[in-house]
Amino acid sequence: MIQRILLAGSSGLVGSLVSTRLSTNPNVALASLVRRSSSAPGLPVDFETLCEEPEATLRAVAPGGVDVAISCLGTTIRTAGSQPAMFRVDHDYVLAVAKGALALRARRFILVTAAGAGGPGFYLQTKGAIERAVCDLGFERVDLMRPGFLLGGRSERRVWEEIGQRVFAALTPILLGPLSRYGAIPAETVADAIVGLLGQEELGRHVHENAQMRRLAAEAS
Repeated sequence: MIQRILLAGSSGLVGSLVSTRLSTNPNVALASLVRRSSSAPGLPVDFETLCEEPEATLRAVAPGGVDVAISCLGTTIRTAGSQPAMFRVDHDYVLAVAKGALALRARRFILVTAAGAGGPGFYLQTKGAIERAVCDLGFERVDLMRPGFLLGGRSERRVWEEIGQRVFAALTPILLGPLSRYGAIPAETVADAIVGLLGQEELGRHVHENAQMRRLAAEAS
């Protein structure tokens, strides 16, 4: 049976890897959303319009409906330029995708957030807020992917992030117990875990941190 999958954020680090994996899967009908200003492959969408008319906007790109929606949308305050601009992407855009997908009869939503979501600080508070908002919409199943520090090459060069990748990669082996959730994890592992989840049918809310994502990725390979 063909799964109709809607992917938002396919130009990002994790999203591009998920898109690559799903686009070659004969059992998947993939609709990848990208911003109109993006040069990445996909279906261009005006996310401001999406926030105002989620169902109509998504119906135009996925007229056959949606079974599973995946959001890999996300930015940083530095990239967005301000806290409100970051919140617009990480919360409002994601919520609009979720509402539109639900209106198109999506049963499941997979959301990439961050380790420590809901914790102190604007970034983690935003991640916690969108997790709660999505879970309250009424999907049959919601998977919350909470990776630690993501490892992988981005399309745009971020010097401080490259330095951070080296530091976290070195520290990860000594981050034990609860701290292990904040360690480094390859973006490829997160993408493989997301693809692996598509075959799971248990309903409800499921949280996947580094350890769980590594296990899911290994099972999917």
